[in-house]
Amino acid sequence: MTVVADTHAAFNVEPTIALEWAQAVEQHAVDSARSPAEARRGWLHRAPEREVLALYRKTTELEPDVPAPWWLRAVASGLLGSRAEAFAVEDRVARLLEARAGWVFVPWGADGDTGYWEYMPSERTLTEPGVPTTLALTDRHPGLIDVYPVHAGEAQRPPVAVAGLADLRANVARIESLS
Repeated sequence: MTVVADTHAAFNVEPTIALEWAQAVEQHAVDSARSPAEARRGWLHRAPEREVLALYRKTTELEPDVPAPWWLRAVASGLLGSRAEAFAVEDRVARLLEARAGWVFVPWGADGDTGYWEYMPSERTLTEPGVPTTLALTDRHPGLIDVYPVHAGEAQRPPVAVAGLADLRANVARIESLS
């Protein structure tokens, strides 16, 4: 925050872009969300899309690697056409995984992100505590879906890029068997 004294001996407080962005990505009471739609409670999810994009672009001019949801990065780069399109992707993935046993939505992802999915039965393959097979949405590639195989300790393999919802639907049983 920058504090500027005015001529009347009072203080004007001007938020810096970093503070404004930190407030924008702040999650609000999402611990109980059972789906991405229930986790969309923040300013990024509700404010006019052009304002969200403008603030994101202004912020990334100063800090290119600011925390941001996958969908905002995808919209800003042109990978997706709109926030609504991104939310539709989240909702389709949610419908597919909710219909299958073992998948659990984890509502706390990176700053501003909607969350990710874990396939809990995959933990049974571990001999020590670890991380179950995890599915996360991404702007890393046009398929928008990454799967992180079950792993223990720090030795995490690179994500498996899924080529979109049709590929996920066709290969979800194989993904569930990754170990």
